[in-house]
Amino acid sequence: MTWLGFLVVSSALAQTPVPSKPPARSPVQEAMEKQRAAAAVQREAVRKQVEMANQWRAPELAPPASDCDPIADVELSPMIDAAAQTHSVQPKLLRAVMEQESGLRPCAVSRKGAQGLMQLMPETAGQLGVDDVFDPRQNIEAGARYLKELLDKYKGDLPLALGAYNAGPSTVDQAGKIPDIPETRDYVAAILKKLAAPSESKPAK
Repeated sequence: MTWLGFLVVSSALAQTPVPSKPPARSPVQEAMEKQRAAAAVQREAVRKQVEMANQWRAPELAPPASDCDPIADVELSPMIDAAAQTHSVQPKLLRAVMEQESGLRPCAVSRKGAQGLMQLMPETAGQLGVDDVFDPRQNIEAGARYLKELLDKYKGDLPLALGAYNAGPSTVDQAGKIPDIPETRDYVAAILKKLAAPSESKPAK
């Protein structure tokens, strides 16, 4: 190679950019990436669960199993009474909400993803500290607590509290009344009708 050729090659090599190494990630960045990856996996798992539940969906309920029968009253009544006493809610009100929400089926799942006897949304159940939303005792206790919070929020106005239980407090607050949603209006009317009906008297032993 001539000196001129050597100089040309050397000049070309000097102008060629050397690839730089990516900056090292900090422990905080790595932790955030791991959290984002874990959250993505969790979201995908929830999506698949909802899809599986929707395969069993009926017009109003979507039980995840075909053997999801209503709970017998001998088991249900003590749980209702305990939750009602703890949260100062009428037992008849809890039962009426449960009948309207899930038909007393502990594994009911709605088209919107509400779960269990009191049809708690996953976010609400998490805020209420529910570990197993399909556990009847946990579900009833959390549902009673949430209903009491709504009754307190609306100063004992039962129709508004029921409207918020069905459509969400933000929807009721925005409307300033029971929202003009047919499903919500029918829901509130059905529960008020149940409460107005005389209680069935149990036969004397």
